[in-house]
Amino acid sequence: MIRILVSPAIIDLSVEMDRIEAGHSAGAIATFTGLVRADAKAEGKVETLELEHYPGATEAALHALAGEAEARWSLSGATIVHRVGMMAPGDRIVFVGTAAAHRGAALDACAFLIDRLKTDAPFWKRETSGGEARWVEARASDDRAAERWRDA
Repeated sequence: MIRILVSPAIIDLSVEMDRIEAGHSAGAIATFTGLVRADAKAEGKVETLELEHYPGATEAALHALAGEAEARWSLSGATIVHRVGMMAPGDRIVFVGTAAAHRGAALDACAFLIDRLKTDAPFWKRETSGGEARWVEARASDDRAAERWRDA
């Protein structure tokens, strides 16, 4: 079962963990939670992060990635919950959970999903620091992380 949610609502980890664990015959659950960082390289301390997306297209892209993971690792469940809108440092921005028969599949699928959603899902980030906003550029390290899954 695949569950995708893109919303400005705060991510409740206990709810998401209960959902990914419920109703599966899985022997392993792997999760990843991403937080808004306070540091922005040389630009200084991040005061806010605004995340925009293209409704419909974003959910479709995330569903396609989860479907690929589900087929590739024989998952019994995959969840991606991603926040949009205005956030502060320390806020949860993304939750990824995978359920599989064995830990290796659950862990690999979880890593695949977080690596690929960073490059394949249409999100745009704008950070505010020192009262000035700037769009966050794609990072080469994210491209390299996603690329390793395309070659396997």
